[in-house]
Amino acid sequence: MTIEFRAAVFRTANTPMTIETVSIPSTPPPGEVLVRMRASGLCHSDLHVIVGEWEVPTPMILGHEGAGVVEAVGEGVSGVAPGDHVILTWTPPCRRCRYCVSGRPVLCDEVARHSANHLSSDGRTRIRTVDGQEVYSFAGTGTFGEYTMVPESGAIPVRADAPFEQASLVGCSVTTGVGAAINTANVRPDETVLVLGCGGVGLNAIQGARLVGARRIIAADLSDTRLERARHFGATEVVNTSEEDLAERVPQLTDGRGVEVAIEAIGLPATIEAAYASLARGGRAVVAGQVPDGLTITIDPFVMSDSELQLIGSNYGSSRPAIDFPQLIDHYLHGRIDLDALVTRVMGLDEINDGYDELKRGIGIRSVIKY
Repeated sequence: MTIEFRAAVFRTANTPMTIETVSIPSTPPPGEVLVRMRASGLCHSDLHVIVGEWEVPTPMILGHEGAGVVEAVGEGVSGVAPGDHVILTWTPPCRRCRYCVSGRPVLCDEVARHSANHLSSDGRTRIRTVDGQEVYSFAGTGTFGEYTMVPESGAIPVRADAPFEQASLVGCSVTTGVGAAINTANVRPDETVLVLGCGGVGLNAIQGARLVGARRIIAADLSDTRLERARHFGATEVVNTSEEDLAERVPQLTDGRGVEVAIEAIGLPATIEAAYASLARGGRAVVAGQVPDGLTITIDPFVMSDSELQLIGSNYGSSRPAIDFPQLIDHYLHGRIDLDALVTRVMGLDEINDGYDELKRGIGIRSVIKY
């Protein structure tokens, strides 16, 4: 038996997604969970695919930032049950490999083999078009449809009093940004933090730095509107890089020392290099932004060794979703982080292409599809 549902299907770069009827098994295989989606955020990572900067197999249902309700579970599933509210993670850990057992599930071997290739945990797809064609699910999630199927470890149960629109953002941008500050950079209360880029990930990196009590948080962006939002989320100083030279302004704000932590949340070689160049001796630059395929950066290795600088990659905020997702929801519901202000538009699935046109133009923070 199958369930027919509506989804936004991506087929060709720089072409609007089409709303199509597709199908999924009504009974999940062993170890998997059928989720009825309730909300999904529009993330810049999907935009990389839409504009042709990342190559993926097609047809594909994009989307990887979502929340919903468990509809059915397969044999052997014990961690979630029908009716549970869940946030999806695009790094569903196998819980057995070296990375998982050492506490780094975002680097899981099984994720690298399957989810990273937009497949289910057995290396197959679950969704079909009306004519029987296989449909891939972006990062193994495919949240731009009314249903999805994921491994049990890919559906993280959270408290039911969290609104789905806000909860969905924990599935990517909130965890990526907050985690980059807290988990990857390990920001300390006496440190000054620079965040380059004040989109969804950057604003959440600011929230993360504020949550742990960073002494000073400098936000850098090209837009005064985004910089005002950065102040709302916790920035103590802002730099409009269309008007000011970041390389000059950061020393002015730090008594000539530079910052202890710089978090790049855009995904451009120039801003990654700028983050690294802004560091004080012993500082660490964290790359949280996702770059288009094939781009590289240039750094001076003598300066790196002489000043003991660190350049660190941050995948999904170095998170442990099973622990971090419920904790972030608790932070939100207790007023310690703001998820409400991140949601600047709520739309139906039919409006998804308009939403991505706005994202290209830098309008709003996060648009969210409400199913």
